[in-house]
Amino acid sequence: MQVSPQNILPAKHTSYYLFGEDRDALFEVAEALLAEGEQDAMRLRVDVSELEKIEVESRSQGLFGPQACYALVRNAESATPKQAEHLLKLAASVEAGNRLILCAADITWKKAMHKSILAESLVVSSEFRTPSVEHFQTWVAEQIKQANLYIEHDALEMIGERLCGLRSVVKQLIKRMKLYDNEEGINFDTKLVGELLGERAPDDLDSFCHAIAMKESQAVHLLRQLLINQQVSDIQLLTWLSMRMNQLLMYLWYQAKGERSPIQAARIFGAARQHISKEVRLWTAPELMLVMKNITDAEKLLKGASIESRHMVLERLVLQLISTS
Repeated sequence: MQVSPQNILPAKHTSYYLFGEDRDALFEVAEALLAEGEQDAMRLRVDVSELEKIEVESRSQGLFGPQACYALVRNAESATPKQAEHLLKLAASVEAGNRLILCAADITWKKAMHKSILAESLVVSSEFRTPSVEHFQTWVAEQIKQANLYIEHDALEMIGERLCGLRSVVKQLIKRMKLYDNEEGINFDTKLVGELLGERAPDDLDSFCHAIAMKESQAVHLLRQLLINQQVSDIQLLTWLSMRMNQLLMYLWYQAKGERSPIQAARIFGAARQHISKEVRLWTAPELMLVMKNITDAEKLLKGASIESRHMVLERLVLQLISTS
């Protein structure tokens, strides 16, 4: 049975198959399906190479009786023929009270597994197509409204056009807008949103991000040059840095999943495409997660949580990042 993405929630079935090009929307719904249901249920996120975990946990009776098991398979599109056969068997035999969610972003339509799952009557399938700019803009407007932020229509259109389909990037942008607004009721225009997106930036800003990604000491010199000589705003500087380090983290994640092209899967854009394969060798996922936390902490300090100068806050952050080992 196939349903539209808008009608897949709330969860009413035991087996789901989500596929299509809109990767961000697909995984957002997948996580929502995983979160719904019994509060004390066992929740698993696995790759196709770890399917045995689902079988083991779904048979577990628990200390105080049976426990529901909800499992999300993140990369069903990468399944080998043997793994595909295993997935089909699992999807057709999920017991009542349990839930299986198969995610197959960008799966090849001719793949036998895809056709077989679509033909399985016990599996609810849903296709996530690349959204139109208008549809995506409507979603962005709803997210901004839920965050109690105000934005001009031209700025909303700019976000829809620049970031169409990139839900995770928009959510990061809204978090930054929320921090910048600080409950002051700021009306975000195209100029301010452009700064938060890192547009209209000098070339040295990309060189600065690359230097940090390579853990080079010249990042400190570039920071001073950007802040003092070129008068780049600290919020724009942190926006670029946050986006670049997040790109590294996403690249690592897709690389670990065995993606043939992590750059494409992680939607790496801009100058980062030329450098990221070299930069990523210097980092681990836990290090990058700590980096993202440190950047967020610095943003809070710049917003008024510290009596230190803005230059001192940023220089300390840069020294922390390039000394990460």
